[in-house]
Amino acid sequence: MTSLLQQITDYANRADPYPLYAELRKTPVIHDEDGPYVVSTYHDILGMLHDPRISSEARNLSASVADDLQQPEETSLPPSFLRLDPPEHDRLRGMTNRPFGPPHSPRRVEDMRPELGEIVSGLIDGLTDGLANGGRVDLVDQFSYPFPVTVICRLLGVPREDESRFHTWADTLAASLDPAPSEDRSEQARVAEEAKTQLGMYLAGLIEERRKSPRDDMLSALVTNVGPGGPMSTMEVLSTAALLLIAGHETTVNLITNGMLTLLRHPDVLQRLRDEPRMAVPIVEELLRYEPPVQLLPQRTPISDIEVHGVTIPKGASLWLVLASGNRDPQRFENPDRFDPDRKDIEHLGLGSGIHACFGAPLARLEAQVALAELARRLDNPRLVEDPPPYRRNAVLRGPRHLHIEIDGLRP
Repeated sequence: MTSLLQQITDYANRADPYPLYAELRKTPVIHDEDGPYVVSTYHDILGMLHDPRISSEARNLSASVADDLQQPEETSLPPSFLRLDPPEHDRLRGMTNRPFGPPHSPRRVEDMRPELGEIVSGLIDGLTDGLANGGRVDLVDQFSYPFPVTVICRLLGVPREDESRFHTWADTLAASLDPAPSEDRSEQARVAEEAKTQLGMYLAGLIEERRKSPRDDMLSALVTNVGPGGPMSTMEVLSTAALLLIAGHETTVNLITNGMLTLLRHPDVLQRLRDEPRMAVPIVEELLRYEPPVQLLPQRTPISDIEVHGVTIPKGASLWLVLASGNRDPQRFENPDRFDPDRKDIEHLGLGSGIHACFGAPLARLEAQVALAELARRLDNPRLVEDPPPYRRNAVLRGPRHLHIEIDGLRP
């Protein structure tokens, strides 16, 4: 009999995993034989995201679990702060935040709003090519994918002619996060390591350029600013820049694409957004609950035995936190399977919580708000070509691989 966890990671269920999550919540902690311990209810997940006994470092997995998971050896770049525990996590995250957000750079993200609008407008203008093809466009390839990679490259200070290379590296490295890959894990690890090496070599050259001639970009700030924890080493800058690329790209692609798919399935909300652009703010928050781009966190482990609902999760065990299941927990949210942008109590798990809450959340929110508001305003009579659309294979970063829609034209 196929286990619930196998069904959740099975690509056949990618289009709608939510009925499986409902089954999962009936047993708050599931452990199938030698597999991971899976936690699926809102309050338990939230508690673990804030529990200092839960580690994000792979080295804290027991040797047998690490062998079973075939953890790839890190050879080209050290772990980013996302995969570190305090105090190193706090030091690196704090230094990364200095050029990104409050209190040292309080307007870094907000000041990008005009540039985000220009990028979005240019990409939407480019959709006119699809009008010659019966009005059919692929919103992923023509909009959702190029938008975030353009933004993160400009934030870091990557030359525009190199943005396409980042697209390829981001795609490869994001695929390596899948806990149930469609191909041999050793081959997947090899391909991911090769992409990581190429990315590292490219960034190393860019870092040296910025050391010699700093500019007004985040990469220059990372290599020149000295925070309370001392300057970042070159390798720390490399791993941080790589994290910003992957986390700042793939999740936002899925947030925008899931968002547009949801709006097309709820034409009344789409019309409200067209009439009231300020609705973009609550719509994006509800999307982060209803269709979160990060469905689960598969790389956690306790550093001591912990007990949850009478189940002992042993030190060094593999622990999965199913954020998307927690977001649909009826013990936390009323009518959780209903998409409701007027929802008042919306403390979702879509961007995580605790010390590892999404670092780029302010930028991701703003990108999605600008993108969805402008798509709603400018697309004339958008409609889905196929529903459900084809999804990416990745069970962690869930979103459509293509979103084919038809439009009658573009509004000015």
